[in-house]
Amino acid sequence: MKAAANFRYEKDLWSKGVRFIAGIDEVGRGAWAGPVVASAVVFQPFFKPPFEVFDSKLLQPRQREALAKEIKRIAFFGVGVVGVPTINKVGIGKATQKAFRKAVRALTCDCEYYLIDAFYIRYWTRENQLPIKKGDRTCASIAAASIVAKVYRDNLMRGLAEKYPQYGFDIHKGYGTAFHQEQIRKYKLSGSHRKSFDLSFLLT
Repeated sequence: MKAAANFRYEKDLWSKGVRFIAGIDEVGRGAWAGPVVASAVVFQPFFKPPFEVFDSKLLQPRQREALAKEIKRIAFFGVGVVGVPTINKVGIGKATQKAFRKAVRALTCDCEYYLIDAFYIRYWTRENQLPIKKGDRTCASIAAASIVAKVYRDNLMRGLAEKYPQYGFDIHKGYGTAFHQEQIRKYKLSGSHRKSFDLSFLLT
């Protein structure tokens, strides 16, 4: 496994007197079905975790679930969910931004600074934001947010699998796997597929 994410960015800000720093990440942006989910995680200043955090994509499901429980036990966290109707209406880019803002607003602490995986949060001042390329692999707070968001969204997709068992959402989580493509060709699109995505090549 690759090296764990670290608290380099957070420590620099903590040393400057910035106390509450949110790491923010999203899951499901590239999926063909289901919501986009963002999470914000805030650790206590100069926190020394009894565990390591990694980009959620580098972990097995059981590892993610165990870490998500630990993160939620010792950190502030918020989750923002934006569903398919909104994605279809405004597009995935704006929907992701809505999920970012909802996740921050769900926090039970007042944040002073935001570390985001790759993006600025639109409409908010940029003075207290830092988008970090591949932040989910290098920044501990962002990696923690990726884990919380991934576990949350995976659970939602298991629920969709019960509603639409023919698509296998519990297996591929709405992403465009070969099996998912095959099922779309066979059953067409469900109410949980993103109509704003051009999937017409599967329906001809």
